Amino acid sequence: MSVNFAAQIISVLAALVLLTSFGLLIQKRVYGLLHLFAWQGLFLSISTAVVGYVAKQHHLYISSILTLALKVIVLPYILHTLIVRLKIRKEVDTVVNIPTTMLMGIALVIFSYHLTAPIRELSTLVTRSIIAVALATVMLGLLMMITRRHAVTQIIGFLALENGLFFAATSATYGMPLVVELGVALDILIAAFVFGIFFFHISETFDSLDVEQMARLKEEE
Repeated sequence: MSVNFAAQIISVLAALVLLTSFGLLIQKRVYGLLHLFAWQGLFLSISTAVVGYVAKQHHLYISSILTLALKVIVLPYILHTLIVRLKIRKEVDTVVNIPTTMLMGIALVIFSYHLTAPIRELSTLVTRSIIAVALATVMLGLLMMITRRHAVTQIIGFLALENGLFFAATSATYGMPLVVELGVALDILIAAFVFGIFFFHISETFDSLDVEQMARLKEEE
């Protein structure tokens, strides 16, 4: 595989990661969110393996396998179990309507390309073209967190944001040291279990996972 061909594959995968980020923004069905998150993890995993092949960074193969196992299989399964056990509604509410959210997302992508332009000019890495996409993925994940009312959808936004951070590390420095990546993967897995325990307790106490209702209860106190 030539470097130019690999760079084109990475660019296509980066576009698919960005596309799934917009899909997460506009998706209103909770199971649709899970599927899009799993697809984003799959594109991220393949991209990491291709970068590892081109850059001859063999530890990225392990990162790719971890991403595949954790973000395509384990985390979607845990979230799916939570949704079923907590009997969460299939439709999710948003703070801002979908067209406005899309416009905000497009503005963030333009801002990301403008902000990373000097880095792309100076970088000689084969992954320099996806640095802007990685930053945009982080910002779109953050936008999803602040425009959703349900706690579970905010967690999916947080995990999408983490996908962007991992993508940024891969594109800017060919990944973090393997020990750090293993630690981050373990932290995410533990966080998923902790979130699940909190969700069960919050659901039993407030009979809802709508953060707006919980904030209203706090104001009444």
